[in-house]
Amino acid sequence: MNSPLANLKEIAIKFPTDPGVYIMKNARDKVIYVGKAKSLRARVRSYFAENHESLKTRYLMQNVTGIDYILTKTEVEAFLLEASLIKKHRPRYNVRLKDDKSYPYIRVSLEHVFPRFYLARRVQADGAMYFGPYASGQSVRETIRFLNKTFKIRDCTDTFFKSRTRPCISYQIGQCSAPCVEYIGAEAYGVDIESCLNFLKGRNQKIIKDLNLRMKTAAGEERFEAAAKLRDSLQAIERIWDRQTVVAIDKDYDQDVIAFTGDACGTLVETLHVRGGRVIGSRPHFINRFDCTAENEEVKDWLTSFLNQYYSENIIPDEIILPVDLGFDIVKLLQAVFMERQKKSAKVILATGKEGKKLLDLTLTNAKSHFQDAVTKADRQAKGLALIQEKFALPTFPRRIECFDISNFQGGENVASQVVFEDGIPRRDDYRRYKIKTVEGTNDFAAMKEVLSRRFKHDEWEDPDLVVVDGGKGQLNMAVAALVEIGRKDIPVIGLAKARTQGAFHEQEIKASEERFFIPGRQNPIIFPHNSEAFQILVGLRDEAHRFAITFHRKLRGDRTLASVLDDITGLGEKRKKALLKKFGSVEAIKAADREALLELPSMNRVVAERVLLQLKELDEEE
Repeated sequence: MNSPLANLKEIAIKFPTDPGVYIMKNARDKVIYVGKAKSLRARVRSYFAENHESLKTRYLMQNVTGIDYILTKTEVEAFLLEASLIKKHRPRYNVRLKDDKSYPYIRVSLEHVFPRFYLARRVQADGAMYFGPYASGQSVRETIRFLNKTFKIRDCTDTFFKSRTRPCISYQIGQCSAPCVEYIGAEAYGVDIESCLNFLKGRNQKIIKDLNLRMKTAAGEERFEAAAKLRDSLQAIERIWDRQTVVAIDKDYDQDVIAFTGDACGTLVETLHVRGGRVIGSRPHFINRFDCTAENEEVKDWLTSFLNQYYSENIIPDEIILPVDLGFDIVKLLQAVFMERQKKSAKVILATGKEGKKLLDLTLTNAKSHFQDAVTKADRQAKGLALIQEKFALPTFPRRIECFDISNFQGGENVASQVVFEDGIPRRDDYRRYKIKTVEGTNDFAAMKEVLSRRFKHDEWEDPDLVVVDGGKGQLNMAVAALVEIGRKDIPVIGLAKARTQGAFHEQEIKASEERFFIPGRQNPIIFPHNSEAFQILVGLRDEAHRFAITFHRKLRGDRTLASVLDDITGLGEKRKKALLKKFGSVEAIKAADREALLELPSMNRVVAERVLLQLKELDEEE
């Protein structure tokens, strides 16, 4: 009888020689590896060699029980598909970006006559301009506030902008030029926007020259107040630039510099963002338990995969500086992929010359510093997870833990949350929210059973190594019953009960009990030291699940309140009500809108629009 690998080898021989993506699965039909190939047959057959140098490949082939493939027209399409499949399935044996933090950008849509700047978390192919990424949302908001104040750019939403009949407070305090009521024309406003763009692009000489010219012109025309404001703008810009690291003078293009460092604990890839010769920030990605220094790891392979994934969601700069030469063929392919994604090519070059090596050294210094922080954190979390495994007698290391929490309010709007931690840190892409469908009233036990049943119907999701339910023995017993009923009693589950207060009402001192952890078949709870990493992971997981459920619950209550207000408006049907909810989101936003804004809805007519505004105004007067 042939072995499973021998059968797979026979299947691989019949694979087509076209480009595409191959997908390897384990015995539970889970995707554990995704790869791209110029020739599927040749690439997949190479995995069946007798002696693999790569330890990772040997482990991979020990777990593979099935291989599928998807044909693509070109190798470029295979690159694009590989990145999306890795993001979707997060295969265990791929080098993948686990950083769940979405770094912010400044977005401006120049299609609007009077554009504004705002924070965006994702770069999209929507024709807008994006600047960044920045280190934090706070830095983006501070930059936007600076631009708005310095150049008097509007900060209101498009809906608010359309509804204005007189200037808002921002104009009154001198921080907006009031384009909403045409106190400034599109051409003059466009000049201010252009100055903002020059600032974001790092064109310091041009912006200083322009502002100086405008200041002198205003002074020559005896508009001394305007000249003074332009002078203040110049001084503010110079203060901002003084705080930024300058790595090149008069460089009018964007660069990303990439460096990496690592050992058996993991690999950290650092991306330094240089815009117009100025460093605006850096971004570390730690790949846990991947050793980039191992002899059998080919740098070109994993670094190419990193670049493919990283630039699937981030701005592609004019130039990408690397510490290794990827070779002509890979660089050409990457450039074609970039062009397909954002209609923009990028120079992908090896760090050479004095300037390139200086940038690489700066990036590597950051990488080493962030690597030590990441290893320390990962080591601390690994020890905490090991203690969790020991205390709960888990069969496997709890790399992935899922926590479920039920939230209800006065017996209505029952909801649940599913929160996921991987390697001790939140995996927000895997968070899920549930509306309870089969339980009426307050019955947390039955609601928990429904949620777990629905969660484990999703075979495409990775199995947790541990399930945590928020509650004591009752919730735990219901969770165990649910898992047995759906045939997943192999999933370990524990209950986490909140600390209880102890002491009588008349006592001056109120004491709190320990957080209690219950496991099936054991009467007494398990206690962790408060200062232990294991305790912090588990309680942090429970608190995050509670926060996520409450947030969802509040949103549903808000939607229900808004819907009930709209229900009282005569002649407002379900279709129009849904359109209003989707466009405006709140009663206040609808009341702030004018009739013309409401008429933009495809289902709205003038009579109903006027009735909506009139009845909402009457509700205010009644209150």
